[in-house]
Amino acid sequence: MGDVKPVHETPTGGGRERQRRRTRKAIIDAAVELLARGEDPSVADVAEAADVSRRTVYLYFPTLEHLLADAALEAARATVEPRFEAGGDVAERLEGLVRAVQQGFADTEALGRTIIRLTIGAAGAARPAGSPRRGYRRVEWIERALEPLRPELPPDRFERLVSALTLLIGWEAMIVLQDTRGLGVSEAEEVCVWAARALLAAETT
Repeated sequence: MGDVKPVHETPTGGGRERQRRRTRKAIIDAAVELLARGEDPSVADVAEAADVSRRTVYLYFPTLEHLLADAALEAARATVEPRFEAGGDVAERLEGLVRAVQQGFADTEALGRTIIRLTIGAAGAARPAGSPRRGYRRVEWIERALEPLRPELPPDRFERLVSALTLLIGWEAMIVLQDTRGLGVSEAEEVCVWAARALLAAETT
């Protein structure tokens, strides 16, 4: 199995960055493919599928859970970001984000349940205290959707709103509404949009 050289072994700055992007993409693409097949991949499985070594995988992703969560959300970036960055006021940006994420639920439900199961069941000893298990890309999207509002809110209220919205955006919210309320995908999406708008209004009116 051929290995991709670690970043520090590439001779030039531009070459290092290009190789880093290629290697990272190969690792993520391999993880997404394995997860989409319903597998529970190990680092060795991902490394073999990406044609790199386990050491190379760990250079980019310190833990397996980090890799799996990042791979799942990276796959959604191209469809999510244009939906909420097209302009409009904060309420429109937020609704665009909620709909973009939740509308992909039907196609990625199995993947989402796998990611949640793996990260919930993962041991926390190797994870720094207080650091999230998953969802940093989701938080990044929420912060970007709310960016026009940042100058208007004290930092603690802005952060509280971001935290509250993480409850409504993503697989977890759709799974709860489906499993505990028996809602269909479109019904669950509308509940998430309504709740997100209500939270936003509570902080801005």
